[in-house]
Amino acid sequence: QVQLVESGGDSVQPGESLRLSCTGSGFGLANYNVGWFRQAPGTGREGVSCVGNTFGLLRTDVAGSVKGRFTISRDHAKKTVYVQRDSLQPEDSGIYFCTAVSSDSGWCRLSESKYTYFGRGTQVTVSS
Repeated sequence: QVQLVESGGDSVQPGESLRLSCTGSGFGLANYNVGWFRQAPGTGREGVSCVGNTFGLLRTDVAGSVKGRFTISRDHAKKTVYVQRDSLQPEDSGIYFCTAVSSDSGWCRLSESKYTYFGRGTQVTVSS
């Protein structure tokens, strides 16, 4: 059974950092585009960052609202994708979801409709 499992969510103060992890259970993520989405209370899911290996090239994308503060990376040996989140602000709070789709689908995108598999999410709260 294919599953995505997120971890690393926590309650932190503004300015602090967190690293979220996404691990594939039942598949290794190496041949998948992996995306991170954030959902704040009362809103839809917003694409934050994605990484993919398409046409033999590694490509990442980061939403403008978090560019320079969020970094996505992957560890094939650990079958895990990370997103390092620095200088966190209250507006970064929400549930963070990991998503995946075969890299055969093309470049990774920050659009929820482009993904097939979804994790259950991990909560991040940024508050003083």
